[in-house]
Amino acid sequence: MKKCLNRKTIGMAAAALTLAAVVSTGSAMAYFTTYAQAGGGAVVHLGFSQTVPEETVSNWTKHVTVKNTGESECYVRVRAFAGESYQAALTYRDENGKWTPGKDGCYYYSDVVRAGEQSGELLIGIDNLGKEESFNVIVVQEATPVLYDAAGKPYADWDMAFDSGEGGALQ
Repeated sequence: MKKCLNRKTIGMAAAALTLAAVVSTGSAMAYFTTYAQAGGGAVVHLGFSQTVPEETVSNWTKHVTVKNTGESECYVRVRAFAGESYQAALTYRDENGKWTPGKDGCYYYSDVVRAGEQSGELLIGIDNLGKEESFNVIVVQEATPVLYDAAGKPYADWDMAFDSGEGGALQ
């Protein structure tokens, strides 16, 4: 009987020890798999879009296109500035129906401008109001990267800001 009791005791002790090891292994494995250390390095190339306005003037009209010279596709918008007395005299035309006016005074190009391509032409009419004095019409263009929604449809986020990491956000 003593032999039997020893075998039962040893068997029960082994089962308890195995059960304790299995129960504690889960939390120990979670600890070891939660933390990882890696070494080495890899170069990451982030594609940015870079845009350049191209404009010519003929017959008191600026012919404006925006070329994407960067590596990724983008959306573009354009706004023209003139002196205070000439600003209201600027007129905008688009023969292809791709430019639409925004509430902020900018004209938005509806299509994505792919890398190496350019937008359609926006015509900015200039009226000198019969004055002899010289003046400038300055065209400012902006671009934002193309974003995609859950359905894969492209859209522009003009309120996006990039953090430079140097104490402030770049707008």
